[in-house]
Amino acid sequence: MAVIRPEWAIANPLNTGPELYAPPDRRSPDEQTNPPRVAVVRPQVTEGGLLEDRSAVNFDTLIRRVAGAAVDEIDSVIQELEGVRQMLRNESERVSREVALYVGLNQASIAAMRTIANNIKKWKGSDKSD
Repeated sequence: MAVIRPEWAIANPLNTGPELYAPPDRRSPDEQTNPPRVAVVRPQVTEGGLLEDRSAVNFDTLIRRVAGAAVDEIDSVIQELEGVRQMLRNESERVSREVALYVGLNQASIAAMRTIANNIKKWKGSDKSD
């Protein structure tokens, strides 16, 4: 479900709470008189007077981004493998059912062949005595 923000809510993108959806005339007086403050992050000066090296933070962010992509790829491979495993299980069950049907059919045909062979023996034996 998409939420459509009123026009007056788009005017202040820093306001992210539920008061974002309150009309301007129904907001608390503190919000109407004091605009929201924005924090600005400035580089830190170290004891030697040099700016703090932010490369470690950038490197950490890069590692997290790359690792996140790798983890997502591993998750998708795991899902595909689970799908293949389920398909193999289903096929195994189907083949087992087919083999069981074949075994039953084979046993029935063997029984029928024995019956036919026994009847032929009886007929041959009755022909010799006549």
